[in-house]
Amino acid sequence: MTTSFPMNDGNSAYSYFNNSQPQKELIDASKDMVRDAIIGKLDVEVMLSSSHTFRIIELGCSIGPNTFHAMQHVVDVVKEKYHNIILELQVFFSDHVENDFNTLFRSLPIDRSYYASGVPGSFHGRLFPTRSIHFAHSSCAIHWLSKVPKELLDEKSPTWNKGLIHYGTSNIDVVNAYIAQFEKDMEIFFNARAEEIVPGGMMVFISPFSSYIRLVEFFGSSLMDLVNEGKLDESLVDSFNLPMYFPSPQDMTKVVEKNGCFSIEFMELAYPKSKFVDETDAKTFIINLRAVLEGLLINHFGSKIAEEVCARTLLKSEEISTWMKANGGKSCQLFVALKRK
Repeated sequence: MTTSFPMNDGNSAYSYFNNSQPQKELIDASKDMVRDAIIGKLDVEVMLSSSHTFRIIELGCSIGPNTFHAMQHVVDVVKEKYHNIILELQVFFSDHVENDFNTLFRSLPIDRSYYASGVPGSFHGRLFPTRSIHFAHSSCAIHWLSKVPKELLDEKSPTWNKGLIHYGTSNIDVVNAYIAQFEKDMEIFFNARAEEIVPGGMMVFISPFSSYIRLVEFFGSSLMDLVNEGKLDESLVDSFNLPMYFPSPQDMTKVVEKNGCFSIEFMELAYPKSKFVDETDAKTFIINLRAVLEGLLINHFGSKIAEEVCARTLLKSEEISTWMKANGGKSCQLFVALKRK
């Protein structure tokens, strides 16, 4: 069963709406690659026959304006390439049921004429009718797993992730458990998209890469600080793991080739310029991660502990900035463009 992990909603100081600047950088940095994929690889005339309806989906869009700007870019490039064809463009958004992106959509100052609706549900499984989608886009969502690998909770297993909340500094058995869960999820994901996307249709997605692995672990160190001070039972930390895996190009190539329904048109591990990384702005990153992770922390530890963990991690900003400088501080993202065979 897929578990829901929505971001902080609303318009508060720690909402995702107000704290998704690093994700915006990822999306903006990928715009040229998205454009190149559409201009160079997308062939509307092959996909469309009697109907001129062209459907676009954003998968795992979350809340906030970023996803709408990303979709507007896709719409603009499609219109630019096919300016001599009358297309009826429809755009759909999909994310957790808890995320009220339809209300958010109505509040944003954007061109609404192409936007059809929001479709609640996990992006891993089926969402749309067979052969109904022409272009799929996923920004900053593909690294979310449907659930935490169950092996991590077995105290008698070498995959027991004692004292840690992610796989960054864990043993190889823990890493392999994350990879196995990622591969299972992507098999479901690609099978679903293969049913929904028309032959010749395209799918592009962007995922943050390795720098995020270490950053989330600072939240784990704050949890262990509370354990060492006697304020938190260690067993609660041992039973908490983040459901995220940041795939490498090799990981992605493996799952695409195993599925066999899509061809890899373009894949790149890019190092875009980042204002927040260049300035080693650890505070912005930690507040952003709070907006992403706080719901998970509240669900497992309760609101009081979650609040203290987030506050303590923010106090580590200087330490985190030092780590960012010492490790090169490069922003890194994986861009993938696929075509339905």
